[in-house]
Amino acid sequence: MLRQSLAALALAAISCAALAQSTWPSGPLKIIVPFGPGSTPDIAARVVAEKLSPRIGQPVIVENKSGASGNLGTDAVAKAVPDGQTIGISIPGPLAVNALLYKKMPYDPAHDLAPLTIAATQPSVLVASSRLHVSNANDLVALLRANPGKYNYSSMGPGTISHLAMEALAARAGTTLVHVPYNGSGAAMMALLSGDVDLACLPAAAVMPQIRAGKVKPLAVATAKRSSALPDVPTLEEAGLKNVYGDAWMGFIAPAKTPAPILERLHDELVAVLEEPEVREKLRAQLMDVVADTPDQFRAVMKADVERWKPVIEKNHITLD
Repeated sequence: MLRQSLAALALAAISCAALAQSTWPSGPLKIIVPFGPGSTPDIAARVVAEKLSPRIGQPVIVENKSGASGNLGTDAVAKAVPDGQTIGISIPGPLAVNALLYKKMPYDPAHDLAPLTIAATQPSVLVASSRLHVSNANDLVALLRANPGKYNYSSMGPGTISHLAMEALAARAGTTLVHVPYNGSGAAMMALLSGDVDLACLPAAAVMPQIRAGKVKPLAVATAKRSSALPDVPTLEEAGLKNVYGDAWMGFIAPAKTPAPILERLHDELVAVLEEPEVREKLRAQLMDVVADTPDQFRAVMKADVERWKPVIEKNHITLD
């Protein structure tokens, strides 16, 4: 009798899983972006949405819900009905770093969200004002070591990757820098161009126009390997500064309690779209490299970011509360 009951339960579970997968999607799919229109994750979401809609036979709507350093929109995904009709796209802050910066989070990234796939990544680039007269990262490190606390840098705001990467750089170089926070990459770049700051480590999209115009000098990319957007620019590791990364990755997420068959289907559909040549070209034009990894690989990246930035945040007493 017990064996029959267990078999019946197993059959019922298989039937429910098959039904969940076969009935999804039951209507329009919504992608929540926790930042405003024109932001990097917004651009990626809209490129993917355009191609995802015909694949699933339903409209795909992109909704911007910005605020609280990305926590507001990411929380909306965590608290959405877990039926696969609402997903999101988010970045290192709301999915890893913010949990170290805020005393209280409205959601737990590790338990309330299901990682689907990292869509793409964009390198952060260490750039210097032309008045600094350094030609590479090695020259910069020597200058900073000889003059601790003399030079400053702009960031997109306290606790952002542009802030943490520069503090990690200073620590690895055995020196100190002065942080000057701004609101966003545009303002941070303008500060560098106007001479208000000496350095910045910003997403490639923010710095490439000025690099091409010869107004700032690219010294290194804050990535594990050289970027396809700047193949001639060395990594910080090549200059002896190990584990200083500023990957501006963005990944698709779903509510944690979404049925496993639907999560699997979402992953497969998103990866199929990301692997389309046209999608890759559109994202590459925005200086993004497609990743399209597995949920386990995505979760490992989130965990690694927490482990990487925790000592930097604690050492510098960085908080957003």
